[in-house]
Amino acid sequence: MTKQDTGAIRQGQTGAGGEEHLRRALSNRHIQLLAIGGAIGTGLFMGSGKTISVAGPSVIFVYMIIGFMLFFVMRAMGELLLSNLKYKSFSDFASDLLGPWAGFFTGWTYWFCWVVTGVADVIAIAGYTDALIPGIPLWIPGLNLPTVAAFGEMEFWFALIKIVAIVALIVTGLVMILTGFSHDAGTASFANLWEHGGMFPHGFLGFVAGFQIAVFAFVGIELVGTAAAETKDPKRNLPKAINAIPIRVLLFYVGALIILMSVTPWTEYVAGESPFIAMFALAGLGIAATVVNLVVLTSAMSSANSGIYSTSRMVFGLAQDGDAPKLFGRLSKRRVPQNALFLSCILLLSGVVLLYAGKDIGTAFEMVTTVSAVCFMFVWTIFLCSYLVYRRRRPEKAATSAFKMPGGVFMVFVVLAFFLFILWALTTQPDTLIALLVTPIWFAILIVAWLFVRKSPHHLERHAAHIAYLRDDTIPAD
Repeated sequence: MTKQDTGAIRQGQTGAGGEEHLRRALSNRHIQLLAIGGAIGTGLFMGSGKTISVAGPSVIFVYMIIGFMLFFVMRAMGELLLSNLKYKSFSDFASDLLGPWAGFFTGWTYWFCWVVTGVADVIAIAGYTDALIPGIPLWIPGLNLPTVAAFGEMEFWFALIKIVAIVALIVTGLVMILTGFSHDAGTASFANLWEHGGMFPHGFLGFVAGFQIAVFAFVGIELVGTAAAETKDPKRNLPKAINAIPIRVLLFYVGALIILMSVTPWTEYVAGESPFIAMFALAGLGIAATVVNLVVLTSAMSSANSGIYSTSRMVFGLAQDGDAPKLFGRLSKRRVPQNALFLSCILLLSGVVLLYAGKDIGTAFEMVTTVSAVCFMFVWTIFLCSYLVYRRRRPEKAATSAFKMPGGVFMVFVVLAFFLFILWALTTQPDTLIALLVTPIWFAILIVAWLFVRKSPHHLERHAAHIAYLRDDTIPAD
């Protein structure tokens, strides 16, 4: 199951207003694969080539720092979700604690995040397809993308395939290192980590540049928490899923990157090319390299399809709460929000336009992932702001919480300062600076939309009913 997959369809649940909602129902087996498979996304497979080339071996510390900071974001989210089991998503606690504007901005921005992430997947798919079938027109794999297949069990197996691929890479790389494998670029050895200009070959600014694409590799990490929160035993599954984040980061990010840069010096990696595929080809495993290419291609397609699937459900939920046109709140006879689905598919195809507008696939990928990373940081910031309000308004719940955020309020400000650092880092490179300057356009659109929506009778009625439901202790959480 990919980062973008939010689980099976929510069906048949009656909400506060009496209408049927979609419902996610994930088993513990699916939750664990979402937790592990969610650590292996397009950003790691395709973006790691760029991060290695600009940061060198210091990219190891980049991933560790980002993972460390986001762990606290997830702990804050976890404490909030468990403080009221009626919260089914962060949009719920944002609306409850910060106000209706927060639910509107968070819901729509999160939808936009996944649309942009889906565009990045379209770009990645075009790159992997071109590697398998050189010369194929870029629009062909893009147009073949927007389909909705069966997700639950299929995504479970896709996640398992990705995990096997990463483990195979680590094992193969270790064998090459321990046997002193030689190739044109040198000899496989852990010494390659510091013998080519040291751990920080490009100095501090090179280290800073590594954060730009690396942040995108972590987008969707919050889906683990929201999915776990909707299982039958959230008090057990949510802490288990979140506390496993550091182990996943060390294994799938840090472990894989150490192996890659030990087998081949970091100086050989370039942006826009997957180092995972290159390593298998280097080992003389041509067929294995092709298989990995297919695995990554399938993973990216599955990831993007899951993004379409989840965003369509998100727009449906926004419509039900009065934050989106009623048109998107209608279900087809097969109980699918087809209007919301059509909207996501159309917007996703904009990725095909970017493939031709940009200089190359790598440039397009970098620009799109920057926009996605900034929007996700906004959503993560809403988590932290909600936590601060929660600690102030409901100190009794915070005091008795069984899953307290380590460091509390202090770590919230540490992470917020880190996000400011990331924004500054995005200004240090021309390509990411352009994407950063474009991103506020989205929030300007939201502000204008909110000015109209906030006075809508339908929105006011639905929001009031929803908040009353969340705060009514006499109604058990489902």
